[in-house]
Amino acid sequence: MPPTPVRKKWKKWLTRPRKPPSNRFLPQGKTAGSARPFLFVHYLYKRRARPQPSPGGVVDTMHAFRLSLPTMHPLALFLIGLASPAALAAPPAAVTLIPLSAAVVHPVREAPAQAVSLNHSKLSAEIAARIDRIPVEPGQRIARHAVVAELDCGDARLAAERAEAALASAQARLKLARQQLQRNSELAAKNFISGDALDTRKTEVDVVAADVKLNQAAVNSAHREVGKCAVKTPFPAIVEMRLAQVGEWASPGTPLVQVWDTSRLQLAVQLQATDADALADARFVSQGRESAVKLLRVSPALDPSARTREARFTFVGTPPAPGSHGVLRWRDPRAWLPADYLVRRGKALGAFIAVDGVARFVALPSAQEGRPALATALPRDARLVDQGRFALQDGMKLTAR
Repeated sequence: MPPTPVRKKWKKWLTRPRKPPSNRFLPQGKTAGSARPFLFVHYLYKRRARPQPSPGGVVDTMHAFRLSLPTMHPLALFLIGLASPAALAAPPAAVTLIPLSAAVVHPVREAPAQAVSLNHSKLSAEIAARIDRIPVEPGQRIARHAVVAELDCGDARLAAERAEAALASAQARLKLARQQLQRNSELAAKNFISGDALDTRKTEVDVVAADVKLNQAAVNSAHREVGKCAVKTPFPAIVEMRLAQVGEWASPGTPLVQVWDTSRLQLAVQLQATDADALADARFVSQGRESAVKLLRVSPALDPSARTREARFTFVGTPPAPGSHGVLRWRDPRAWLPADYLVRRGKALGAFIAVDGVARFVALPSAQEGRPALATALPRDARLVDQGRFALQDGMKLTAR
């Protein structure tokens, strides 16, 4: 049977190119995806109001099927009722909820660390002399004021003896000058000598007394030089290496022995900038041994190459050996949400929580794909959506499984 004009029109209308639905004729607050019945009603109204020309003089039988206005009103009202929010609302999503405290973790963090001594010193000679003896060996622990090197002290002792002799001579002259002053004072009282002669004796006593002080200072200086013949450590230490040999000539400033100060040890740690404020219950782990530490300070300056900040700790209890390498291990007190709970909505990563039976998406600004996110933006008493979170949208109603 040849196709009738009516069938041709229906086929042409059904196979026409589709255009995206327009929101121009929709009620306020509706979109094309949620108001298809409104578009259909609008189409029916347009078909009624616009005359349909008959191509080729063929009678347009489609006009017989057009809906009249009284006939369209009940259908339009029915479609509008279907398009209402109550009719289009999706059923509540079935999800499982868990407390936020049951989902967050407090990860254990680590950072490279090293035990350092505040004094890593090279003990040097203070006088020019030959090295007679170095009684310490590398790796040896020594006490405070222990002798680490002995220098030839012959010249220094001779200089001290000369200074002591000059002092003795000055003291004898001072004694004589005081006796003469006393006798002249007695004679001046009886008018046997003039006042000028008495003043001369007083001046001689002052001059000789100054010579005594000068020679006393020379003696003290000579004794100090003798004391410098023995090089001593100013703190308890560990000998790292010998820098000179017996028989060599040492000038002032020549390094003799290098030592570590064991009385002032600290732990130097390189931290990420975000970890500087989260150090709690930290412990230093080196070669299977743990040492308790206490935070002293965190440097506000950043390393320009590694972008890290240095933190200094003091040891509580027996410290490890200077130079020990290891890691600083601590538990982060901040709550972190595992990456499994993160979902992406738009350009933001976050998590869904239940608020009065409604799903609310909370964006976590610092979140990254595949990594735990800091959960500071989530309320502490929040109920986190676990199963069913991937199909949720913000504002959907929830029902617990």
